[in-house]
Amino acid sequence: MPLDSRQHATLERAAELALSFLGSLDDAPVCATASLAELRQRFSRPLPDGGVDPVTVIDELARDAAGGLLGNAGGRFYGWVIGAGLPAALAADWLTATWDQNAGLYACGPAAAVVEEVCGTWLKDVLGLPPSATFALVTGCQMAHVTCLAAARHAVLARAGWDVNRDGLAGAPSVRILTSSEVHGTTTRAAKLLGIGTANMFVLPSDSASQLTPDILRDALGRESGRPTIVVLQAGDVNCGAFDPFPELIALAHEANAWVHIDGAMGLWCNAVPELRRLLAGAEHADSWATDGHKWLNVPYDCGYAFVAHAEHHRAAMEHRASYLSHAADARDQLDWTPDHSRRARGFATYAALRELGRTGLCDLVARCCRHARDIVTRIGDLPDARAVCLPVINQGLVRFYDARPGATEEDHDKRTDKVMAGINATGEAFFTGTTWKGKRCMRVSVSSWRTTADDVDRAVAAAEQVLSVAANVGHE
Repeated sequence: MPLDSRQHATLERAAELALSFLGSLDDAPVCATASLAELRQRFSRPLPDGGVDPVTVIDELARDAAGGLLGNAGGRFYGWVIGAGLPAALAADWLTATWDQNAGLYACGPAAAVVEEVCGTWLKDVLGLPPSATFALVTGCQMAHVTCLAAARHAVLARAGWDVNRDGLAGAPSVRILTSSEVHGTTTRAAKLLGIGTANMFVLPSDSASQLTPDILRDALGRESGRPTIVVLQAGDVNCGAFDPFPELIALAHEANAWVHIDGAMGLWCNAVPELRRLLAGAEHADSWATDGHKWLNVPYDCGYAFVAHAEHHRAAMEHRASYLSHAADARDQLDWTPDHSRRARGFATYAALRELGRTGLCDLVARCCRHARDIVTRIGDLPDARAVCLPVINQGLVRFYDARPGATEEDHDKRTDKVMAGINATGEAFFTGTTWKGKRCMRVSVSSWRTTADDVDRAVAAAEQVLSVAANVGHE
């Protein structure tokens, strides 16, 4: 059936609106400008009995969403850890939706399956992981942790003589997770989803450099030494981008028969930059690794990657067989390695991003983001009543703002930090998010976008200077 005029007009209009949005990013506010009440009023219309013309639906969708979209697709967004969409990756994602392949089996989408195989090979290469490791393309680092820790759970229980696939967790030896105070919430959520439980997560203190030290881990491993254990280490924590000392910690964990998982949501990408590879020394000896594509690789949401050094445990935790499915004998069926059954063919966008960048482009993107992050943190930290409290190791850093009134308390400084950050965001020139680090409120600076330029950095610093200057002139409330 040929493409009818209505379908053609709808897709053409969507492309026009998308290009208009991308073209406005440099000038539009980075923050949302519509209130919650306004957005609810716009969208909360009665569901019609009859259908609506698709061009009208798309026009009104774009109209009603205006002001409720953050500018994270541009270069002035420094909140959380969010990349933008590279041109080839974004275009490939459009095609992915158009092709609409179910990338659960080779039989459902042969091209999607083969592209995913290639992506796995390329990713292991650029991330410095063992070529023999298995992999999964998942929704994000959250599900990458779930995938890897499911394999870990299977492995450590099998070593204890327990088949978790057959017998479940009731009556099983209790699995524990040892990690540091820099652990990300996605690891905690994975522990809950997998039935390990937060009471079996032991958060060990990090040192002043936000690293887990060998002595601390050795002591923890020595307690309940026969217990099935998973050790979770950090490759670029979310506040300061710190890396744990992998050679020493991994050796200790393996001596204790523990599984080592590395949270490398940002940090694994540092292997693409020769000057930063030292941060990942020894990481290749871990048992599993998790990272994101929608952060530093700058593919559109959603995209994460899981890697496992032990194929038998990875596959055992995920595989499924059914007589109605068409299983491939000589190709990779993705559902044997991922928690999803039906799933988006996210390999196309990953493939396009890696081809567009190449090795040198990926190296430049990562190095450029690190440079911009350091510039923002140091320059804003040098402004009056501001201080860089954590200089970026890679692309994450922290700034704190101080209440200059005599006798101001730490609580006053916390409030001041949140207020200044909100003021910067309200200018529309830049967007930051906050965190509590070592008991103190800070403004996080996270640079992940391929679009960020030196001019964007200047605009962020100028916005901070403006907010601080106004506050100084009117006095603190």
